[in-house]
Amino acid sequence: MGKQMIWPGEKDAWDRLGVLLPDDVIARTGAAFDQDGSNYKLTCLGQEVLVLLKEQKVSASSDTGRLLINGLGEYSRLSILRYLIAAKDTSLSGKLVKPADLPGGDFFLKGSHVLPLDKIIKQFENRFLEFIKLGKALGGTQAGYGDVSLQLWPFQKVPIVLILWAGDDDFSGQASLLFDSSCSSQMATDVLWSTAMMTVEMMVKMNSPA
Repeated sequence: MGKQMIWPGEKDAWDRLGVLLPDDVIARTGAAFDQDGSNYKLTCLGQEVLVLLKEQKVSASSDTGRLLINGLGEYSRLSILRYLIAAKDTSLSGKLVKPADLPGGDFFLKGSHVLPLDKIIKQFENRFLEFIKLGKALGGTQAGYGDVSLQLWPFQKVPIVLILWAGDDDFSGQASLLFDSSCSSQMATDVLWSTAMMTVEMMVKMNSPA
């Protein structure tokens, strides 16, 4: 298997993950562990992902999984590693919050950290059925917000809700991304941002022509 590009912070994350007790990681994250291969297995946006400790490589067997890991590696791989390192064995709150309302959430309002939800509006404003179909292909379920919405699962402990409103003659379409409020205990703010970016860009790339 070829070498993957190492993104900033990824080498440190591999080193930290490598010394953790697998039983602890499994209990906190919902991942599985293969003792013989020294591999973690988890589901990320409906895709089975392998985290290979010896090779320090993340892989997936499906085309969609490879898009997630390789096409969006700058967002996905560090998020996956940091989730395995830091996630807590706690329950979801059931309360949805805007990213900007999280502790340190002003991070999401600055420059290049503003989530590209305009891409969701552009591609899905008048294509609700395609929005739902792609969300389900990523392991999501339809939710009951806005004109159409999806609950997606980048990680077992970190669900995301994407909401879309269609525009009309007076107002342009809108999109929103919400976290369960418990997310701030699972990941640092910058990793939540990477997770949100991974989720938005997967919806966009899955809907883009090859």
